[in-house]
Amino acid sequence: MVIKTMDNAFFVLSKLAWGLLSPTNLMVLLVALATFQLFRNNINAAKKILFPTAIISLILLSYPIGDYVMHPLETRFSKPTELPNKIDGIIVLGGGEYQKLSISWNTAEIGNGGDRFIGAAVLAKYYPNVPVIFSGGSGLLRFKTSAMSGNIARTLLTAVGIDDDRLIIESQSRNTYENFTLLKPRLPKENGHYLLVTSAFHMPRSVGIARQQNINVIPYPVDYYSNKPSFRQWDFNLFDHLQVLEPAWREWIGLTVYFWMGKTSEWFPSPSKLD
Repeated sequence: MVIKTMDNAFFVLSKLAWGLLSPTNLMVLLVALATFQLFRNNINAAKKILFPTAIISLILLSYPIGDYVMHPLETRFSKPTELPNKIDGIIVLGGGEYQKLSISWNTAEIGNGGDRFIGAAVLAKYYPNVPVIFSGGSGLLRFKTSAMSGNIARTLLTAVGIDDDRLIIESQSRNTYENFTLLKPRLPKENGHYLLVTSAFHMPRSVGIARQQNINVIPYPVDYYSNKPSFRQWDFNLFDHLQVLEPAWREWIGLTVYFWMGKTSEWFPSPSKLD
């Protein structure tokens, strides 16, 4: 009961903290604060807030700064040069499905992380006799749809060609830590070896938690966001730039907080000889 309460508190606090630490939200809050200072006729304070905010906003508008934040995460682990001859299952972490839209329109919708399902399908075809284990519930504070989340995942996984009788669905987890703690009892083999499919930027934290839980995983990253240096250019596209910066910044915060709280084996997990 105590552990469950702590997990609930961690989940709520992490969501509230991200509301303040999100780069987009920070820019809006700073502009609002500067506006408030102007109404108070505190011109100097408003200038001190608006000037750096405007400079940073123009830089984010003009150049893909987020690539520099995202790239180290996405290059930490690579796909295996050769797939192992034998594995005991394929673990797929949730996050590639649009839960609210799927439920709102009564259809399974794939989100930005949809490559996780494609990666699962590729591996399921390569290993036709192993289970596919999905872990992911609702990560929203006021939208608890665990059972429906499982149904959405099942629909998407079967739609990409995976037989329903191969699926093991865990739909109660709300974050990456819960992904592994809740799927661990459902693994077909306690000390088995599992291919892990998740977004490339999310792989370091996922591997660190898996190692902390003594789950043997072989990273299979998908869903890349950042451009390599030769493809970065000035293009004045704030929306696209923020779509890279937001998840990357959030992931670095997640890595740090999880390490402080002992939820991961190391701050920035690196490939082992077995990977």
